[in-house]
Amino acid sequence: MRTNIVLDDNLVKEAFKYSEAKTKRELINQALKEFVYNRGRRDLLDLEGKIEFAEGYDYKSLREGK
Repeated sequence: MRTNIVLDDNLVKEAFKYSEAKTKRELINQALKEFVYNRGRRDLLDLEGKIEFAEGYDYKSLREGK
């Protein structure tokens, strides 16, 4: 999607310090991916305490491949 936006120059300069991106386009794409990833993780945390497991469910045995 092509779009034109006005970015805070100081914020862009600071973001380049933390990124290996070479262009503003790369930088914005990286920032959007991280934003979506972090928001997705936060949504999973909202489920804490709302899931009930079946009696006798042993998640550790699944991790060990037993």
